[in-house]
Amino acid sequence: MSLLAQLPLGLSGSVVVGACYPALSALNAKFGRPARLGLRHVSSSSSSSGNNGKGQSAPRTVGKNAPLRPARSFSTSSTSFAASAAEAAFAIPDPRPALAKDTGINVSKYVQDNYTPYSGDSSFLAGPSERTKALWAVLEKMCCEELTKGISGVDPHVPSTITAFGPGYINKEKEVIVGLQTDEPLKRAIKPLGGINMVKAALHAYGYELPKDIEYIYNNVRKTHNSGVFDAYTDEMKRARKSGILTGLPDGYGRGRIIGDYRRVALYGVDQLIEAKKADLKYNLLGVMDDEKIRLREEVQEQIRALKELKEMAASYGDDISKPAANSREAVQWVYYAYLAAVKEQDGAAMSMGRIDAFLDTYFEADLKAGRITEPEVQELIDQFVMKMRIVRQLRTPEYNELFAGDPTWVTCVLGGTDDAGRPMVTKTAYRMLNTLYNLGPAPEPNLTVLWNECLPANFKRFCAKASMDTSSIQYESDKMMSGLFGSDYGIACCVSAMRIGKDMQFFGARTNLPKLLLYIMNGGKDEITGDQVGPKFPPLNSGDGPLDYQEVKGRMDEGMAWLAKLYCDTMNVIHYMHDKYDYERVQMALHDTYVRRLLAFGISGLSVIADSLSAIKYGKVYPIKDERGLITDFKVEGKFPKYGNDDDAVDEIATWVAETFSSHLNRQETYRNSIPTLSVLTITSNVVYGKKTGSTPDGRKKGQPFAPGANPLHGRDAHGALASLNSVAKIPYVRCLDGVSNTFSLVPSVLGRGDETSRANNLVAVLDGYFIKGGHHINVNVLNREMLMDAVEHPEKYPNLTIRVSGYAVHFSKLTRDQQLEVIARTFHDSM
Repeated sequence: MSLLAQLPLGLSGSVVVGACYPALSALNAKFGRPARLGLRHVSSSSSSSGNNGKGQSAPRTVGKNAPLRPARSFSTSSTSFAASAAEAAFAIPDPRPALAKDTGINVSKYVQDNYTPYSGDSSFLAGPSERTKALWAVLEKMCCEELTKGISGVDPHVPSTITAFGPGYINKEKEVIVGLQTDEPLKRAIKPLGGINMVKAALHAYGYELPKDIEYIYNNVRKTHNSGVFDAYTDEMKRARKSGILTGLPDGYGRGRIIGDYRRVALYGVDQLIEAKKADLKYNLLGVMDDEKIRLREEVQEQIRALKELKEMAASYGDDISKPAANSREAVQWVYYAYLAAVKEQDGAAMSMGRIDAFLDTYFEADLKAGRITEPEVQELIDQFVMKMRIVRQLRTPEYNELFAGDPTWVTCVLGGTDDAGRPMVTKTAYRMLNTLYNLGPAPEPNLTVLWNECLPANFKRFCAKASMDTSSIQYESDKMMSGLFGSDYGIACCVSAMRIGKDMQFFGARTNLPKLLLYIMNGGKDEITGDQVGPKFPPLNSGDGPLDYQEVKGRMDEGMAWLAKLYCDTMNVIHYMHDKYDYERVQMALHDTYVRRLLAFGISGLSVIADSLSAIKYGKVYPIKDERGLITDFKVEGKFPKYGNDDDAVDEIATWVAETFSSHLNRQETYRNSIPTLSVLTITSNVVYGKKTGSTPDGRKKGQPFAPGANPLHGRDAHGALASLNSVAKIPYVRCLDGVSNTFSLVPSVLGRGDETSRANNLVAVLDGYFIKGGHHINVNVLNREMLMDAVEHPEKYPNLTIRVSGYAVHFSKLTRDQQLEVIARTFHDSM
């Protein structure tokens, strides 16, 4: 049983809330305890063991003790604050042991002690340098050619490793930050350790052939992750995968969602990191040699080898990274080398950067004060660093691209947030990162993520809002929720997954299809499309031909979720056992503490479909319609029923019940390497694929129609304005969805008012403040017109850089399939608050 399962379903924890948590009087009645609830987390500025020596987390007070009021426009029903209450009282277990010897690696403390807060405006920012403009012009032309051909090129002969390929440049004389994944920009490499069949299929899709010698080696000499997984899969797992009730599983590609602490290379140099790993072997990995300790000792040796290869790779570009970075250029370059090694070695679904803004800012501030660098030179370093992140590429199959559209790499960089004392952690470099959206133009990568807190400086919040209005390239996540659980030094993997940098890692698990499960429990476990027996033989519903009985369906759904949670967890255990065995992330894990906390990330799709379906059964009359096979494949719905997305507790509580119940079932499972189950409500762009694989549902959605993305209401059903839609999503409890609750939110520009830019930005800031005070976790913000997107479908050449937020990430609109483009256009574009 997982550690989280030992905690009560509702609340647990201890006391103290500060400026970033509003005092909410409604909580007392809702939860039967005082509204001033406590936050506990493992302090990120503690020693590298990550705890206080007793395996316990330390209490943290955030900011001043002044309560904040929720925004006036937002509902104040007790249900609305459920998420805030639960988060305020919850602590994530940390099973890592205390260390016999502290190795002294602690980037968080360095940042906390040395960063310079900035509350001014954006007037200091510099435009792009001539060198940057010349480089970006070359890359823009190459990217246009890539869009036409699908890929720029691939080397099928050289399996990618940290040291594979010689130095590569765009234009060596103009680059201040160097390093490419291969020897040419945008050229892709093969990574067969994930699965040789996936590599072969991806090459074939673009007109390339896999060399026979490579195919022989990875079929007969060196086993791959994919081969290991399918050797261990049960028949039930294979059926679930084929039917689409479990989809997008990382069983044929790198799992990703692991954030190396790339800052460590700049702060300590590789030699000291190697010595720290050797110290762990000598002092902290002794005692009884059980399976876990033997495995970890072997993994640490692999980490040391990877660090040596990292030095070798950097040396090929003329840099010695054995020692710490001595100036601004080296700090950025050393961090990038560490990240580059990761993306050369792994093709993880998300290869995120983490938290580097305040860290790099310490070097910039020191050099600026000493007169060793100018502001335009600092911006040039950031622009070219971001440029390199924008051109990271992985080789993917067409099936992968259907689920994760737009060729994303999720180089997620977080900005802002608060420090260990609850003070805003905004620096000038947070502005500089956002400024790349102007200097280089809008782009999906890096996935710029603002850790939003009402405590942040007003100037910064306005600048973020302006950038969102101008580019639709930013996502926002609740710092007040996450910092209480993860400390100040956390990052976001992929889209919405928080973790402590260098102390936590994640086992990624895609998501399951809950609307399909609803149909399974009505059809005796048979798939409504294929007729195959996939699930258990659930008994027929007593309500027969209808109308369906809500309590019976809800109870049966609970039983179905229990079955699915076990199957899902067992499948994940197989996948991650084999990934560790055959495709271990050596360099990324070398940039973690040796003992890490592991999070096992599950996901659900179709939350709004299942909520509306259960609402239709409860408040309307739903009659099942059977086909010639005797399977329920359609429904007749009579009467009106409340729909999720309109701030109506009658249906919003159903959505909350679904998330909480499935999370509770997951927490009862046995997990691989004592990992802690987390749950996301996130779909990426796979909501289109899930819809295609799912029959008609009781809410009136027809067979094949898309689901809503993430935790969003279904298209067009949030009919009571923007704030009502936000209020509904904010009720999904983050404490039961610690892998994140994704909300993609589109506004037409006029909704923010017709005043000047500053007043419109202030209006967007007010919306964001209100949403996060209410308990919202994540929001993508698009400010655009549906008509422009419709024109972009027909005339993509007019919109080469049109960037939109989709579900936890951004994408060039032109890289979506036509079906995906039309699904985006069908979403709600709020034209009123």
